[in-house]
Amino acid sequence: MSDFIAEQDRALLERHGLASFEALWALKLEAVDEPNTERGGWSSVYRLDLGETAYYLKRQSNHLTRSLSHPLGEPTFAREFRNIRRYRALGIPALAAAFFGSRVVAGERRAVLLTRALDGWQELEHYLVDWTQRPASQREAILQACGELARRLHEAGQVHGCFYPKHIFLRASATGFEAQLIDLEKTRPLWLGRRDRIKDLEPLLRRASVWSDAEIGQLLAAYLGGATEVHGWLQRLTARRRLKEARG
Repeated sequence: MSDFIAEQDRALLERHGLASFEALWALKLEAVDEPNTERGGWSSVYRLDLGETAYYLKRQSNHLTRSLSHPLGEPTFAREFRNIRRYRALGIPALAAAFFGSRVVAGERRAVLLTRALDGWQELEHYLVDWTQRPASQREAILQACGELARRLHEAGQVHGCFYPKHIFLRASATGFEAQLIDLEKTRPLWLGRRDRIKDLEPLLRRASVWSDAEIGQLLAAYLGGATEVHGWLQRLTARRRLKEARG
């Protein structure tokens, strides 16, 4: 795969001498967290500020994921980059890629993924911390935005696979809240209809434990486009949540 550079970011990256894999790989930055070493290699994330524009630079080496189409493995960022582009093509709100490239250097499989920082957006987790103290109108708008985001995702035939509060980003707008997704590595096609949809939604509700049944009903009404099926869906989601909690 040849390197990808988003047209709207190309000029800025070129101006700073960062429009190549080699330049982004060699750039000296401080990681924002500890490297991920779960897959035998390593993967790190860095913040990159270029004037008024901010990015997150992700670099990895021999950090591979395996699938039927890639039995010998491929960089996890390659899969995430494909999913970012798929979301964009399908009209699912999600983070935007500015650069992607991969190399094999002396047997080492390297990958670089540069995404735009979501400055001005907040994780859903941020709102859950003091959820019950927030105005009812704000809580309602957030539930509406999350339900509509899930609907757009599933109507486009995709399962996120990690539909958690830390992966849903929100921004206040004139009419309520906008919502979008990050961490698309585990995205896959929605094959099993309602079963897949329940499986994708349940982790969000389990982690957003401050939501009452009435509030979950509001989210489901936004997701389903009406209240007629909410009770049945709530029953199925509650049953799956109890099963997962029982298993620990």
